[in-house]
Amino acid sequence: MSGQVLARALRDLERDGLVARRVYPEVPVRVEYELTALGGTMCPVVQEIRRWAELTAQAIGEARVAYDRGQRS
Repeated sequence: MSGQVLARALRDLERDGLVARRVYPEVPVRVEYELTALGGTMCPVVQEIRRWAELTAQAIGEARVAYDRGQRS
């Protein structure tokens, strides 16, 4: 991901109220981002997606191997 793409994504998340941006007047400038209360409401959803990914990782790996061998289902 390029810096430009990351900056655009963070700006969109800030605009949506999901992250807060803090700029420190240092040289070089330091910028920190943190989840807002609204952004924190995504945590249970992300945790559930992570759990699903962990449960299906082996099957996904096997599907990739089969696909790469030309054994599409």
